[in-house]
Amino acid sequence: MSKKRKIVSLTIFFAIVALLIIGIVLTNGKAANEETIKEVMRDAVLHENNKINLFGVIEVNPGLISAFIVSGALIIFALIVRIFVIPKFTLVPGKFQYGLEKTVGLFSSISEENSPHKSYFIGGYIFVAGIYIFISTLFELLGLQAITTTGSHVILPAPLSDINGAIAMGVLSYGVILFGGLINAGPKGMLNALKDFSLPISMSFRLFGALLSGALVTELVYYYQLTSILLPIIVGILFTLLHAFIQAYVLITLVSIFYGESSERKPKKQKTKKRGKINE
Repeated sequence: MSKKRKIVSLTIFFAIVALLIIGIVLTNGKAANEETIKEVMRDAVLHENNKINLFGVIEVNPGLISAFIVSGALIIFALIVRIFVIPKFTLVPGKFQYGLEKTVGLFSSISEENSPHKSYFIGGYIFVAGIYIFISTLFELLGLQAITTTGSHVILPAPLSDINGAIAMGVLSYGVILFGGLINAGPKGMLNALKDFSLPISMSFRLFGALLSGALVTELVYYYQLTSILLPIIVGILFTLLHAFIQAYVLITLVSIFYGESSERKPKKQKTKKRGKINE
């Protein structure tokens, strides 16, 4: 890029920033918010007011709409890859094939390390769960909007920032551990998993708390005009990427470890016969 282009680009950038700052100063808070900060934060947690009409049948939280969109997009992408891409894989992988194989290999190595007994099944589950958590967390960066039942617009949040979505993921993961222990190790494996009865609660609220904290910080930054320029972009991206990586890694690690413990078959103890004393 030549010096003239650099100067023109910088001039345009600073001109846009200056116009935004002038707009903030001129408005001076005259564009009053429809909701107080307390109502904004409360609705981000409970979703009592901003509900969406689903097919004209029932009012649902925005997080459910986000979950439908993310799930549908992942299913369509998986079908396209399976039908059109995987049959064309070669011995010398291209960039997409190499990336896909490395991703699958990463989840396989985690499952084999933590659950060596039945690593095939749990490897597939943590792959799906990890990808879903990662993509659904990044979903809020798209800023897609929907119309609520009150006629206002709301940005669709990450599916797991809704307590119902987080509980569903935690309970599903615990169910995989529970029934995996029953199928692979019998009643003893199931009882071993039942000892950790607090596991679904901890997994659910870990997901919900981490993702909700990022959403609340971003909402707080957006609410005030002086901090609503440029800063929300940095805060939102950093929090979202950090939570996407950490929460996906934490959940797949916990699930694979507990699944390995519950599905492990302990070797039976061999009974030793007592030898009688030989009479001389």
